[in-house]
Amino acid sequence: MKIRFQRARCLEGDVDLQFLLVGGKLMKVKSSSWKKERMYKLHDDNATIWHESHRIFKRKQTFSIDDVDSVRKGRQSEGLQKHTEAHVEDRCFSIFFKGRRRNLDLVATSVEEARQWVNGLEKIISNMKKLNRQQTSEHWIFNCMRKADKNKDNMMTLKELKHFLRQINIEVDETYAKLLFTKCDTSNSGTLEGSEIKHFYDLLTHREEIDVIYEKHAATGGQMSAQDLLNFLRNEQREEATLEDALRLIEKYELDDSAKHMNHMTKDGFLMYLQQEEGSIFNPAHKKVFQDMSQPINDYFISSSHNTYLMEDQLKGPSSTEAYIKALMKSCRCVELDCWDGAHGEPVIYHGHTLTSKVLFKDVIKAIKEYAFKTSEYPVILSLENHCTLEQQKLMAKHMISILGSALLTSPLEDQMPTAFPSPQELKGRFIIKGKRLNKLDAVFSNTSPGVEEDCVSEEDEAAETNNSKTDTNGQKKSKIKLAKQLSDLVIYCKSVHFSGFEHAKDNQAFYEMSSFKESKAVNLAETAAKAFIHHNMTKLSRIYPAGSRTASSNYNPVPLWNAGCQIVALNFQTPSKEMDLNQGRFRSNGLSGYILKPEFQRYAGSEFNPMTLTKGPWIKHKAFHIMVISAQQLPKLNKDKPKSIVDPLVKVEIYGVPADTCSKETRSIENNGFNPMWNETFQFDIQVPELAMLRFLVEDYDATSQNDLIGHYCLPLTSLQNGYRHVPLLTKRGDVIPSAGLFVHLMLLDAK
Repeated sequence: MKIRFQRARCLEGDVDLQFLLVGGKLMKVKSSSWKKERMYKLHDDNATIWHESHRIFKRKQTFSIDDVDSVRKGRQSEGLQKHTEAHVEDRCFSIFFKGRRRNLDLVATSVEEARQWVNGLEKIISNMKKLNRQQTSEHWIFNCMRKADKNKDNMMTLKELKHFLRQINIEVDETYAKLLFTKCDTSNSGTLEGSEIKHFYDLLTHREEIDVIYEKHAATGGQMSAQDLLNFLRNEQREEATLEDALRLIEKYELDDSAKHMNHMTKDGFLMYLQQEEGSIFNPAHKKVFQDMSQPINDYFISSSHNTYLMEDQLKGPSSTEAYIKALMKSCRCVELDCWDGAHGEPVIYHGHTLTSKVLFKDVIKAIKEYAFKTSEYPVILSLENHCTLEQQKLMAKHMISILGSALLTSPLEDQMPTAFPSPQELKGRFIIKGKRLNKLDAVFSNTSPGVEEDCVSEEDEAAETNNSKTDTNGQKKSKIKLAKQLSDLVIYCKSVHFSGFEHAKDNQAFYEMSSFKESKAVNLAETAAKAFIHHNMTKLSRIYPAGSRTASSNYNPVPLWNAGCQIVALNFQTPSKEMDLNQGRFRSNGLSGYILKPEFQRYAGSEFNPMTLTKGPWIKHKAFHIMVISAQQLPKLNKDKPKSIVDPLVKVEIYGVPADTCSKETRSIENNGFNPMWNETFQFDIQVPELAMLRFLVEDYDATSQNDLIGHYCLPLTSLQNGYRHVPLLTKRGDVIPSAGLFVHLMLLDAK
């Protein structure tokens, strides 16, 4: 049972890969005093890094390359910047992991070895990302087989077979295991090897539900002709396909040369197609920017983060530049900087009056400059919460100007006073500062004297909320801070002002003057004055932030605020939650740009749309949504420490949108089968406003005595789904793809009669 991982097959003979397989000594850096040499090498499965450890019970340790998020060359981590000297820059690199695992900081013995480590790892990671779902599935199964082969004799005994089945999350009784083993042991040797293991694999991965679908549509000598495939694409998948489209799929996915020569698709080719992006639930056309990006930025929902600097909670968690990098790489387009006076005259960022650690303001700006536009080229808003003295405010302005350079917006794009926002298209690659300003924007075009160098302004609403300051007769806090002109002048399109009511804003606020709302106030307005809120957001920006009482960095439901047209609905990106799932789903489409164009009925002045009390109008596009949850494949084990622990999966199907559309339904649980559970359960949802609706799948491990555990989830806008038979990828609680797992469903979103 010689099982060599095929993930790097196309890299065989590659010099960097061979270097990794041999391995070598690297210095692991944890602190200024903890720097130790350790042996590292790539395992011959081409998917696992082995490294020595001097711990008594863990002499040899490994980590999967599946768990690696990125590899960064140079001193790009906070640890390497703090604990190494600048002259070793070219020998340093860091491995960053998905989830909360601490990054690995390493120093190679030479510049060339550092280059080979980084290049080799990046090649393997890139290669793995290119794998199709079927290849990923095969590799996962083969890896489990390799682990089950306890004595490494390249054969599988009955005992090892049962261990393997538990590894892949399926519990079978003794009789079935023996039957399966005997059926494959054609040599009667008492072990499986070679072709017998291949036979076992084929029996195990047989997809009965795919057989049924294929046989129904394969009407040409037991195979699917190009015309049969076209009929399937049109009738089942509801695609506007042509014969050329069907032929293209056959050419792309059919592996049998004789079938391909006849323009036929076999069952294996059909399964391959269903497991590619063409067979995914998510419309491939929406993976690119497909919306009009030339409208004013207040016409878009903007992916936004709150307390971006935090990695964990708001009382004692660490602040880090890495938190900004992670948010920006997830296409977050509005980040928050909570700025305070620091030691040695350098401003710092942290959660004031708490035990959270501090990070230098200039280091955060450097990280933002480096990573802002790697995922999305559209503008990034820096939301400043300024608590600094004048001198350090001047230094903040200096740092932003010198580090961000010409990308920093320091004056309006127009040559005269603007009357509306520019578009994301016009602001590509630019940084916009949100904060307090000493005067009106008109002053930029004024020929009069430059005005005061400093003055008092009211604190940001969110900052004032946390301070024990006096209140006025209306209960509003009157906390004041001094603001430096140098910082004030950088605020162009996002001047912070206090909200005093919709009528007051309409009569007194310029388009660039925006308010921040605490979640409770915003939700109340969204429920009691939704129409007024929507019209307010047609000309101005609104930012919503979580209540200060959420010390554990929990999140609020963003959906009612999006329903009210709010653009900057800031969430704690560092906290896995249903709310972050919804945020990830909302911004999954439009090329991960971080900007989603709001429906037209939330943008045109004559709109009567109110999400709370639906009336007739262009927003009503009544749909009947039919969904069959058919099966799941290779769900992960939740308790890896208990080999006999197998999941009992169930699937929840949830719709989020206007209150009338919000609904949830769930399947029964399947006992002891996470490998290939089958439900074949059908649900129907009645959808009134599909343009604001999102679909969320939640796969849980059923527990009769306590709360169900999350296995995986996936969320997308209803307008981005594809009809028909579709595979649904599954994500971990932190939003990373589970490589081998997925759901198989049938969807039909139809005009209601």
